[in-house]
Amino acid sequence: MLDGLLTLGILENGLRIADFQCCEDVLLDAFSGTFKVEGKRDGNVYMTEKPKRIRNQAIFRDDNASLSQGQDKRWYFYFSLDENQLEQLPEKLVRQASAIAQKVLRELILKQQ
Repeated sequence: MLDGLLTLGILENGLRIADFQCCEDVLLDAFSGTFKVEGKRDGNVYMTEKPKRIRNQAIFRDDNASLSQGQDKRWYFYFSLDENQLEQLPEKLVRQASAIAQKVLRELILKQQ
């Protein structure tokens, strides 16, 4: 528990801010995180840190594409291309999706042997 001053405000763009200044001499480990913050009508403020996001690790990659399996056990194929390469999109999408599909097939064949 710490004694201090909590200043609440709203920025010009409509976002809320909260600053806490401790009035005691305290030695803590510095930290930063993403929090859910609830400000109640009676002035109480509750903060709960959100768990870190677990990102999917790509199993197979190509130039503009990747295949990964999510935490929900679903397969995800991701493809991205710059807007100025729109004419090349169909060819690159088919080529890279086919290349990743071939890698998956080879992996399945190796597991069956």
